[in-house]
Parts: sequence; structure tokens; C-alpha cells
Amino acid sequence: MTQVFHSLDAIPLGFGPSVAIMGNFDGVHLGHQQVLGEVIAEARASGYKSVAITFDPHPDQFLRPERAESLLTLIPERLRLLAATGIDAVLVLPFNEALACLTARACVETILVDKLSVRSIHEGANFRFGHRAQAGVNELAEFGREFGFTVTIHEPVHTHGLAVSSTATRQYVAAGDMRRARWMLGRPFAVRSTQARGRGIGTRLLVPTVNLASYAGLMPAFGVYVTRLTTGASGIGRCFQAITNVGNRPTFGEASFAVESHILDFEPVELTDETPLELEFLLRLRPEMTWPSPEALKSQIMKDIARAKRFHRLAAKPVLSQEMQ
Repeated sequence: MTQVFHSLDAIPLGFGPSVAIMGNFDGVHLGHQQVLGEVIAEARASGYKSVAITFDPHPDQFLRPERAESLLTLIPERLRLLAATGIDAVLVLPFNEALACLTARACVETILVDKLSVRSIHEGANFRFGHRAQAGVNELAEFGREFGFTVTIHEPVHTHGLAVSSTATRQYVAAGDMRRARWMLGRPFAVRSTQARGRGIGTRLLVPTVNLASYAGLMPAFGVYVTRLTTGASGIGRCFQAITNVGNRPTFGEASFAVESHILDFEPVELTDETPLELEFLLRLRPEMTWPSPEALKSQIMKDIARAKRFHRLAAKPVLSQEMQ
């Protein structure tokens, strides 16, 4: 089981030796997964512990909140995805003024050497650290020679001819390009939340429509999507085929943002305001539009549902499902 430390003080005395990687890991995409795999393999071969070091909040959200992008994965989901790689430990450093002001040398001495007894560290070629991002991988290698740890630099991972990165993945999600986002992540893009409160549904979902509660992370572009909705805890919940509208529902007067999912293979299910929901975005069918009448919208909805059902039907066939990736 992966240990999670939420501060340097939480790390037990004598922890390590370790093989580490430091980063934001937004999305825990294919590039992250590959490097994490190499960190874990080296640690196991050496009898060391593997450690991922990340931050909460994201440094941009602390340093430049007015310009910070919404994240692909909020910290609970990031931790779940990191644990799924098999990493021994995750250190979540609170990103605050004190951490932001640490020099590169202080970062290495305080975090890597003193607390984690790092023997090896893996990073991407564009890795920066220390106050005002003053140091990069060349400086890290110099510190490694001084303090006795090795540094392995990784080039970007490519998939379908595209360089994998959190920035690119966020751009694809924001544009509603769920196919390329899936290429980057190695899985469908998903959000995790609960149902919107105060809808009078009670403890049982008796209608095939679920509205997602307010969500602080990145949402796809406004539009209609083929989705998959899982109710309940990860791994044991009930999974439904669905179609989801993300947007302001302009046809019905005053704009009101909602993420509303219509379940296609509906059956009643236990659902409270606290029940975890996972909504996976599989394909964008169309952008959100203003229709001349409710009747015109209803006609389009029926077409959207037919397309969504066809997508789910084809996705259930193994050969065709692979082609749709």
C-alpha cells in the first residue's frame, strides 16, 4: 500500500534510501506513468523505496492564481492514480510562501537528502526547481555529484505522433477533443464529484438523469458528449452508459450552467448527496446550441441519444472498441 505524507515532518526518521521523482503530475498521463514505472523498477532492483513528490496546491495556483489553469486531476484523484502505479510513497508538500522561497540547494538538502535519503532521482528535461525556478536539470546533476545521488533525465513520451504533456492534455480537454485527451492519459478523461444537492431525489435514483455538483477541476468544452457514469466507490460502483450535456442550456431562457447526464441503460440505484460519481467523457457529439424551440431541441436530443447508443454498442465489441481508441 502506498504511504502518503502530507508534510516533511510526517516522514518517519530513517526513511529511505529512496529513488524519487518530483513534479505536479497533473493528469498522471502516459509520460508520468512511464517515468514512474522506471522509478519503481530501479527502487525495487536496488532494495530502495520509490517516492513521488508533488504539491498542493499546484504552484501556479499559489504564485499566479489569476492565470492558473484548471487542473485535470484534483489532489484526491492524483493520489489515487499515483498509488495505482505501485509507488511506495507519495510526499505531498504544501506549496506556500516558505516552500516558494526555498533555494534550489535548500530544496535538495532539506527534501531529497535529509528527509528522503535519495540515491537516485528521475526528471523530465524541462524540470525546474528552487526559488523563482532558478535551477534546472544541469544544476540538479551538479547537486547529485555533490550529495551522492544519480540523476536520470527523460525525454517526452510520444503517442500517435504527439508529445505527451499535462499542458497539451488540458488543451485537448478544454477543446472537447476527448480522443486525443484519451491518447495522452491512456484512459478516458473523467471527473469525480457527487450529485447536485437539493434536487429532492432522496436516497434512491428513480429518474434517469443526474446533475453533477459544482466541480473545481477542468471541465470539457460546452457541448453534448457520450459518457460513462459510475455511481459508488471506485471499483465497486454501478456503471451506466450515458449522454451528457455540459453548458448553460440556453434554449430555456436564463443561462444556468449544469453538467447533466441522461442514463441510457437506466435502472434504479441507491444514490445520496454523498455518493461518489465518476463521469468519463468518451466522445463529443456536438457543441451546445440555442434551438428555436423546445420541440427542435427534443428532436436533436433524440438524434444525439441514437448516436450515443450506437457508440456504446460498438464500444462493447472488442475489435471495434480497439479501433475507436
